Amino acid sequence: MFDALQNIFKIPELKKRVLFSLGMLAVYRVGCHIPTPGIDRLALAHFFKQAQGTLLGMFDMFSGGALERLTVFALGIMPYISSSIIFQLLTVVVPAIEKLSKEGESGRKKIIQYTRYGTIVLSFVQGLGIAIGLESMRGPAGELVVPNPGWSFRLMTVITLTAGTAFIMWLGEQMTEKGIGNGISLIIFAGIVVRIPTALSNTVRLLNAGQLSLFVLIFVLALMFVVIAAIVFVERGQRRLPIHYAKRVVGLKTFNAQTSHLPLKVNMAGVIPPIFASSIIMFPATVANFINVPWVQKAAKSLTPGNLVYDLFFVAFIVFFCYFYTAVTFNPVDVAENVKKHGGYIPGIRPGKETSDFMDSVLTRLTFAGAIYISLVCVLPSILIGKFNLPFYFGGTALLIAVGVGMDTVAQIESHLITRNYEGFLKGVKIRGRK
Repeated sequence: MFDALQNIFKIPELKKRVLFSLGMLAVYRVGCHIPTPGIDRLALAHFFKQAQGTLLGMFDMFSGGALERLTVFALGIMPYISSSIIFQLLTVVVPAIEKLSKEGESGRKKIIQYTRYGTIVLSFVQGLGIAIGLESMRGPAGELVVPNPGWSFRLMTVITLTAGTAFIMWLGEQMTEKGIGNGISLIIFAGIVVRIPTALSNTVRLLNAGQLSLFVLIFVLALMFVVIAAIVFVERGQRRLPIHYAKRVVGLKTFNAQTSHLPLKVNMAGVIPPIFASSIIMFPATVANFINVPWVQKAAKSLTPGNLVYDLFFVAFIVFFCYFYTAVTFNPVDVAENVKKHGGYIPGIRPGKETSDFMDSVLTRLTFAGAIYISLVCVLPSILIGKFNLPFYFGGTALLIAVGVGMDTVAQIESHLITRNYEGFLKGVKIRGRK
C-alpha cells in the first residue's frame, strides 16, 4: 500500500489529479459548516433528533450533516442525482431525448446541460419547501426555529440553498474533469464517511460505560469485514455472454473472426433501487412531522426503520425497482440487434429474437440475485440496531455507495499506474470484473 502511494506521487499528472480532488473535497466540507442565516440552531437540532428514521434523516446522511445544521450546502447533491435519474427515465419515454442520447458526444452534452437546468429547478422547489416547513417547526420549549418568518426569509433561504447546490454540482464536474474518480460520487462518499469518527467515539463511550460488551463489538467488527468483502465480491461479479464475430469484408478491408463477450453485472441497477425505495417508504414518516393527528402519527411510526412492516415494504420496493431500473437502462432487443448488425452471435443461439429472449432470461435471473443481495445489505442496519443496540448506522444504501465509490476510484488510480509501467494500487491484485 505504501509503495502504491509512493508510486502515485512519482507521476506528476496523477499526483496533481489526486491533490486537486482532495482540495475540492476540503472546500466542500468547509461549505458544510457555513450556516444559513435566520435559523435558531438549537431548536433545529432538537427537531432533527425527532426526525430520525424519516426522509429528512436520509437526506441529512447524504449531505454529511449539512441539512441538520441547515448550512449553505444543506440540499447536498441530491437534486442533481434526482435530475439525472429523471432524464435517464425520460430517455426511454420521450423520443426527442432518446434521439439525443444516440447522437454521441454532442447529444450527451445537451442532456448534461438539461440535467443542470433540472437541478436548479429541483433545488428551487426543495429550498422553498424547506423554508416554508422551517417556519412551522418548534424547539423543545416551543420556540420557533425561524424567529422572523416571512417571504424575506423564504427568498433568502431559497437563493442560498439553490446557489449552494449549484456550487456543489460545479465542484463535482471539476473533480471529474481535472481530478481522479467521479466527482459527484466522491462528494456523496465524503458526506457518508465523515460520520465514521463520531460513530467510533460513540462506540468507545458505550464500551467504557458497559452498555456494549467486548464480545458483541468483536462480533460486529467481524461481521463488518464479512459484509464489505461480500459487497466487493458481488459488485465485481459478472455473467459474460460469449459473442462470436464471423469473418467479414467491408469495402477493401477484411475483418478476421473474433471472440468477445457481453458483461452483465449481477447488480445492474446499482444503488438506485434502495434510494427510490427509501424515498417512497419514508415519505409518510416525513409528512407526519408536520401533521399532529394521532392516527397519522401511528401509521407513520410503523413505517420507520426497525419495524417489521417497514422492512417488508422496503424489500418489496427494492425488488420492484431493481427490475424496473434494469429494464429502463438495458434493452435486450436493441443489444441483440446491434450484435446482429455487426455480424455477431451467441454460440448455440440464433441471432435476432432468440438472442434477445436469451439475454432477457439471463438478465432476469441476475436481477433477482442482485435484488436479494441489495435487500440483505439494506435491512442489515435494522437488525444490528434493533438486536445489538449499535450506536452507528452500518449497512444499507450508505455502505453500498461508500464501497462502490471506493472501488471505482481505486480502479481509476490503478489504471493510471499500470499505463505508466507501475504495479497496481494493491500488489498482486487487479481491480476488475469477476467472472
